[in-house]
Amino acid sequence: MTTTAAHPAFTVGHRTVTRVAGPLLVVDGMDGVGYGELVEVETGDGPVREGQVLELDGSTAIVQVFGGTVGIGRRETSVLTRGRAARTGVGTDYFGRVLDGAGRPRDGGPQPVPDDYRHVNGLPLNPITRAHPDQFIETGVSAIDGLITLVRGQKLPIFSGAGLPANSLAARIAAQARVPGDDAEVVVVFAAMGVTRREAEFFRTEFLTGGAAARSVLLLNLADDPTIERLMTPRVALTMAEYLAFEQQRHVLVVMTDMTAYCEALREISAAREEMPGRRGYPGYMYTDLASLYERAGRVRGGTGSLTQLMILTMPDDDITHPIPDLTGYITEGQIVLSRELDRQGIEPPIDVLPSLSRLMNAGIGAGKTRDDHRGLADQLYACYARGREVRRLMSIVGESGLPVEDRRYLAFAAAFERTYLDQGPDRRTLAGTLEVGWQLLSPFPAAELKRVSAEQLARHHHEASATATDD
Repeated sequence: MTTTAAHPAFTVGHRTVTRVAGPLLVVDGMDGVGYGELVEVETGDGPVREGQVLELDGSTAIVQVFGGTVGIGRRETSVLTRGRAARTGVGTDYFGRVLDGAGRPRDGGPQPVPDDYRHVNGLPLNPITRAHPDQFIETGVSAIDGLITLVRGQKLPIFSGAGLPANSLAARIAAQARVPGDDAEVVVVFAAMGVTRREAEFFRTEFLTGGAAARSVLLLNLADDPTIERLMTPRVALTMAEYLAFEQQRHVLVVMTDMTAYCEALREISAAREEMPGRRGYPGYMYTDLASLYERAGRVRGGTGSLTQLMILTMPDDDITHPIPDLTGYITEGQIVLSRELDRQGIEPPIDVLPSLSRLMNAGIGAGKTRDDHRGLADQLYACYARGREVRRLMSIVGESGLPVEDRRYLAFAAAFERTYLDQGPDRRTLAGTLEVGWQLLSPFPAAELKRVSAEQLARHHHEASATATDD
């Protein structure tokens, strides 16, 4: 819950509410109040609502009300300040629990007993203490493990379109993720923003059944919850994750969905504050706001824990140049792009590997980390699939009969790559299995055409794959 372990003894009441705008109150006479301070709003009838000071101008403050301002009038409302900042409880007692966006129980269970309380905005890491992410995380998804490798401490978004199975992919990664060579389980902190009740039930089922409940914390901000709470949800989740990662030295994976709903809430609050809009009505500080969330991922020198982020965002109209994916791409270290065309073909998961990338992949793969042929094989698969996609476009013009034999080989490779490498259904595939499937797909090509892999790797892997293909 967003509160403190102990409340200061003093309380100051402010009655001069001059304006109510959306989820905001404009209050005069707020001398001695600090930015970000947590307040309580009393309406005379009904429960006390929590709020936070969003802006200060002399003695005038703008207060965002977490429970919304429905039913609040100017005359009967009091704003109580206690000199405390927004905090949330942290600790292992939150495992297996379903919370709302502010960290309060949503599952009907008792209030968790926290190890401590921490400020929801976190504490910035000294850049000198940051360790470079360089340890491979196996997700069990071939397209990611083989071609868009995720490493501990990375921040990697999933660019999706409306109706594409991004949430299913994220839940799958969270359930299957492991660090090879390390027996410690990956802890999952899942934050859902603006989701429907059907989606919320899906997440409950995915994360809190079987053995996953013992290592998962689920925060659900529903579509009909207060908009202002949506801005708090990822901060509460990241604060919980930071404690587990940097103080308890655990491998923590934070999944946040949907960042588009978060940005829409940011735009709504900005409009209520009558701020000058930026691109497509989003506030000009949206880049900074998103960076304040994404940059909380990482590793710390001397520690064994890590905080890895997977954030899902739905691209409006499938437009990757929209401000939300555009700004996200500047901050994060790559992207996983889902394809509507592959989804229509029934490919699961429908990851389009050509526009996808992981900028930290080279740091997490290779000899001593994954396998020495990993980089070369990935480059060769990329090259062959890209050529096959080009031939597919050409075939739509000249027809398959007009293609030379070499182009037909690449055309067949593209179809086989999508059918066997990308489409793996619900099955989990080890990294060794992923690499083996890759070599099998390259077996029809003469060694002379495979220029992205070394002669040594061809001698060790390509001939074996060719022999297997011949036997089949």
